[in-house]
Amino acid sequence: MGLIARLAVLVLLLGAVAPPGERWVTAWATSQMIPGNNALPNEDLKDATLRQLVRIQIAGSKMRVRLTNAYGTQSLRIGAATIARAVDPASASIDAASLVRLTFGGAKSVTIPAGADYWSDPIALPVKAGADLALTLYLPDAPAQQTSHPGSRATSYYLHGDHSADADLPGAKTAERWYQIGAIEVASGKASAVVILGDSITDGYGVPANSNTRWTDALQLRLRATPALADMAVLNAGIGGNRLLNDGLGPNAMARFDREVLTYPGVSHLVIFEGVNDLGVLTRDAPATPEVHAALVEGMIGAYRQMVARARAHGIKVIGATITPYGGSAYYHPDAANEADRAAINAWIRTPGNFDGVIDLDAAMRDPAAPTRLRKAYDNDGLHPSVAGYQAMADAVPLSLFSSLVKDKGRVAASPAEPTPAIAFTFDDLTAHAPLPAGYTRVGIAEQIIAALKAGGAPATGFLNGVQLQNEPASAPVLDKWRAAGLTLGNHGWSHANLDQLTDEQFLSELEKNEPILKAKMGAADWHWFRYPFLSEAAANPERRARIRKLLADKGYKVATVTMDFSDWAYNNAYARCVAKGDSNAILAMEHAWLGNASVQADRARAMAHALYDRDIPYVLLMHLGAFDAHMMPQLVALYREKGYRFVSLAEAGKDPYYAPELNPALTPQPQGLNGAMAARGLKEPPAPAMLPLDTMCS
Repeated sequence: MGLIARLAVLVLLLGAVAPPGERWVTAWATSQMIPGNNALPNEDLKDATLRQLVRIQIAGSKMRVRLTNAYGTQSLRIGAATIARAVDPASASIDAASLVRLTFGGAKSVTIPAGADYWSDPIALPVKAGADLALTLYLPDAPAQQTSHPGSRATSYYLHGDHSADADLPGAKTAERWYQIGAIEVASGKASAVVILGDSITDGYGVPANSNTRWTDALQLRLRATPALADMAVLNAGIGGNRLLNDGLGPNAMARFDREVLTYPGVSHLVIFEGVNDLGVLTRDAPATPEVHAALVEGMIGAYRQMVARARAHGIKVIGATITPYGGSAYYHPDAANEADRAAINAWIRTPGNFDGVIDLDAAMRDPAAPTRLRKAYDNDGLHPSVAGYQAMADAVPLSLFSSLVKDKGRVAASPAEPTPAIAFTFDDLTAHAPLPAGYTRVGIAEQIIAALKAGGAPATGFLNGVQLQNEPASAPVLDKWRAAGLTLGNHGWSHANLDQLTDEQFLSELEKNEPILKAKMGAADWHWFRYPFLSEAAANPERRARIRKLLADKGYKVATVTMDFSDWAYNNAYARCVAKGDSNAILAMEHAWLGNASVQADRARAMAHALYDRDIPYVLLMHLGAFDAHMMPQLVALYREKGYRFVSLAEAGKDPYYAPELNPALTPQPQGLNGAMAARGLKEPPAPAMLPLDTMCS
């Protein structure tokens, strides 16, 4: 080859090289998969032109196109490629004056190896943010295996022959899919991008074709209207049916993470909104054991941790989005165990430090009257939001997550204002509950729980069993710590004996034996709250019940009934055994189940209250001063706060008319608790979550 020829080849090769210091930012991108049933017939893509429309998210004057053969099994020949401004998002017509041929190392055609992506040379094509562009490819031969994004929600056009430079494609066939295109990048010194990694909800299931009304589109409009964020592109990396841990209709999120997050230039932020399909698929066809549920939650959290670490290693800020409700899904038909899994995952996402920020889509989208379901105004099919729901999701994103400089004063509220539900914390069996793990003390446990209550601004009432002090004199400082924190004490009976085990005289003696301790600790403050051990009032016959309630009324007592309970007490024995054995996996499973059950039972209580009274009541929560409770208390307080609860005292809760018969035991009692009221009306309770086999764990 002569010198001139060699120089000519060198010039062609240098055409694909960016000038030194030039910075590229991804301005549009889509996720890739094997299309399966969504593949076009091979005969339609042989000697064929394929025109596909995309909406570029940020402005630019110089760009390059990323073509893909990511899932191809053989090399793919692109005979010609062009890009132009589209006339409108639902037409094959282009602005012919804007058409630019793409080149690859100076050549108009390129062969892309199997499994690879390929950038075009940079081209000059000034575009505004939000402009619709037409990418047109001429394929001499059909791909051996197509690489596609089936959920484009945009019309593509194809016909035989090379029409890559034509202004229109009359007679073309259409498909709502994208094929062999991956991204568009612009040269920019200041722009950036956020990847939204998700499933069909992010992919925009249910939006009309060519409407660009996905939640990511609505978020892009908010960014574009905010001067400090106008140059941030929202990159939709959603795939229908996608899961964190296993392949579905496309590759699992872990498998596609590097290609669709880390290789995009200019990405500064990542939002991970994945997991509902992992949760739903688990029991779509048959129930799963508690151990399998716990393993799924652990695996999902492990996947989140991996992706967060990998993104942070590339300087990307990672934001977690809570998984939205899907209790109305006829496809997944979730039960209480599934909801407990979702609650545990969301609690982990919300925990500070696990992500760099949180978008609480669960809080924005759930129905206050039925928190396991989407709001009716936002619901499409029980799993996917409507177009209004997608807008609400975008409105729920705090823009300050993307820049500390942004004052997000103009953000639209994600949901209509609702009365705030309330919880009153109560703790039974003071001063001691369950065995202590080695190294723990009763006082230390109390201090941990008190600190979590104080940090969350939550008052509490503790109910005394004097026999606990008698059996463990070293636990006496618990009461002093409790009172020093300004928390209230009440009477739980001396020996925790059930009502059906006592005569009337014995019941009165049990009540009175605690009173000197309560008077000494409470002084002039009100300590006349009584709680039946194990809520055993219901076991008494009506005549006995009436006598005991009159006895309580004569002594000035108010009954502290329970309206929310998630069996926290059941975990403390197992926790002591698992700590002794050093079984961290079992403890992790318990953590997930404990938080999940707390969330489910809170939602159950609200659902029952709305079914019975068409409103929230202030819920009285039953808990204990156990070691596992102390271990988990900060997360529980955060969980309830994130679910929208405010914290009130037992006395404040008692002001609600629901509790009138309890505050005055002389009145005719209502059925015991929300469960009793549901049974009395013949209503079916919402399903309760499955429990781990705690009796045998670490035994």
